[in-house]
Amino acid sequence: MGESVLLLVGTPKGSFIVEGGPERDGWDVRGPSCEGWPIHDIAVQPETGALFAGGGSPWYGATVFRSDDRGKTWNQSSEGLTYGEEPKLKTVWNVGFAHGSIYAGVEPAGLFRSDDGGSTWSHVSGLRDHPSRPEWQPGNGGLILHSIVGHPTDPAKMWVGISAVGTFATEDGGKTWDTRNKGVRAGFVPGPAPEFGQCVHKLVMASDRPGRLYQQNHCGVYRSEDEGRTWQEITAGLPSEFGFPMVAHPRDPDTIWTIPLNGAEQGRYVPDGSAAVWRSKDAGSSWVRSGGGLPNENAYIGVLREAMAVDSLRPAGVYFGTSTGQLYGSRDEGDSWSLIAGNLPPVWSVEAAVLPD
Repeated sequence: MGESVLLLVGTPKGSFIVEGGPERDGWDVRGPSCEGWPIHDIAVQPETGALFAGGGSPWYGATVFRSDDRGKTWNQSSEGLTYGEEPKLKTVWNVGFAHGSIYAGVEPAGLFRSDDGGSTWSHVSGLRDHPSRPEWQPGNGGLILHSIVGHPTDPAKMWVGISAVGTFATEDGGKTWDTRNKGVRAGFVPGPAPEFGQCVHKLVMASDRPGRLYQQNHCGVYRSEDEGRTWQEITAGLPSEFGFPMVAHPRDPDTIWTIPLNGAEQGRYVPDGSAAVWRSKDAGSSWVRSGGGLPNENAYIGVLREAMAVDSLRPAGVYFGTSTGQLYGSRDEGDSWSLIAGNLPPVWSVEAAVLPD
């Protein structure tokens, strides 16, 4: 039995499925689907292979689509995606999985869980019950919960990232939550770094080392070795402290990739209009730029927080989508790059999955 690589692409015009073989070439583009709804994230449930796409409409609010046939057809459910009062949920920003449950991070920031395959949703109310919640402030993209990181073996533990509030963690299955932002700068706030109010842009876990977390922040890149209780800055060697995406290697806990942008106030595009991905193989102690095969001039593109992914093949494939509708990939863990698809709508998210044929 062979394998296929699926790139799941979320856009403001719906979802696209980009499918290739194990050699990661001969890509076929299908879409748009999800009835043209704006889609912020698509993910594959490990246990079932089902695809889940989270998004939302200005008129109809937040929703999640499910596909059991690799994106050919979709079922939709918004049942339970409500706080029961204003404010109305605007959209789903992230879909995650942990120990058989499906999670949705939403705007305004909050967390929902489904235990029936996405048919119904329940509010994980402990997060919004945190005493800091009346002081939560939105980032430029809104008050959004965009990162969901479950512990691989302990179902009671989970981490979330909220812009512009910071990282929170639970150790009791979501009943109570703690801030996890010590050591993370918040340069836009006067005085010393606060307990919360940092603008985490993306939060990921190192493979095979659940105590280690990485984050790309509004104000730098960071690593934690103690489940987020303290953070060490690892920005040195990058051309900018600002960026959105961050992905971790599927097997090596020391390897990560990010795409720096030129800054929050400088247009939010790749520095000098030259596209590049930066990789660290030593947990952020040093960084190497890779731009071979990418446009090296007049490329005033951005890459959003969900628009980067890594597959599980050997060597790992790395992928990202741009604000101008290009999808790029690397078959050699970021040493070189090629264009997979162009002329898509602006790419909001990319996820990679290896599935049996």
